[in-house]
Amino acid sequence: MTDRLSTELFVQGHVRQCFSLGLTAVVAHKGDAWGGAILIKLNLLGPGCKLLTQTRDEEGEIAWLPVQSGALMNEADADSYIARSVQRDPDLWVVEIEDRTGRNPFPGKIL
Repeated sequence: MTDRLSTELFVQGHVRQCFSLGLTAVVAHKGDAWGGAILIKLNLLGPGCKLLTQTRDEEGEIAWLPVQSGALMNEADADSYIARSVQRDPDLWVVEIEDRTGRNPFPGKIL
C-alpha cells in the first residue's frame, strides 16, 4: 500500500480549498486520475496570467516551477502554452485559479 494521494483527490481537495478562500478555481483539463502532473494557470483578472508547472524539490516534496520565469503572459499566450502542454502530455491536469494577487493555494514552494 502507498501513502501517496492520487492526483485526482489532490486536485479536488485543493480546488475546494480555493473556494473556502473565496477564490474561483476550475479544473480546465482532467488528466490521469492517479499519476498526472499539474499545471496551474493563475489568472490575475486584468494584468495577465502566470503559469506554474508541478515539479519536485531536492527533498522530493512538491514544488512549482514558474513558466517564463514567472513573467506575466496574456491569456491567449497562456492558453496556447496550455494547449501545447496537454497535447504533449494528455495525463496533465490543468487548474485555473482567478485571484488578483496571484496566490498559489496549492502546497509547495515556488522554485
